[in-house]
Formats: sequence, C-alpha cells, structure tokens
Amino acid sequence: MRALRRRREPDARHECWLIYYGDVHVGTVALRNGDPNSTDLWAWRCGFYPGSKPGEGTTGTAPSFDQAHAAFEAAWRVCKSKRTETDFQVWRDQRDWTERKYAAWTASQRAFA
Repeated sequence: MRALRRRREPDARHECWLIYYGDVHVGTVALRNGDPNSTDLWAWRCGFYPGSKPGEGTTGTAPSFDQAHAAFEAAWRVCKSKRTETDFQVWRDQRDWTERKYAAWTASQRAFA
C-alpha cells in the first residue's frame, strides 16, 4: 500500500509542502501569506483533478502546521475512499500528455530559432 509523502516546494515564496500519493499530487499544506495575525497561519488543500469530479476537493485552515497536516490526513482518508486506481491513472495520463505537449512546443520553437 502506498503511503503519503510530502516534499517542500522549492519555488514557493513561503513554506509550502506538496503531498503525494505515490506519484500523484493529492494536496498541499502551506503557510498562508498576506493574512493578518488574527487568522490561522496554515492552509491545506486535499484532492486532485483530473481523476475526481470538480468541487470534490476540500480545503481548510489551521493555526499550526501539525494541525493542518492532521486535518489534511483526515480529509485524505475520505477522498481516497471514493477513488479507484483508474482515477489515479487519469491524473497520470493528463500529467504525461501535458509533458509531451510542452516538449513538442519547445522542440518546435528550437526549429525556428
């Protein structure tokens, strides 16, 4: 059984963790920016598209990273219970098609340079 794993987003301006289930990006836990100190400092998002229906993703906020991560994991258990392996494959197929598209565009641009 695959486990969730997280990796730091190196290009984010603030602390941001991308969460993966195998090779599928299923969510994010990140430090919120631009919010007053009286609001929760962390936000989380759970869900992926394509592979699930629009609007099925869930989001929330929490005062600490640990609380945001725990809330994400609870939401993930619900989300995962509604998904099949086919749903994850739809996401992978879209990712791979997008990579091929951009590679073709880059190759085309080089041909005219």
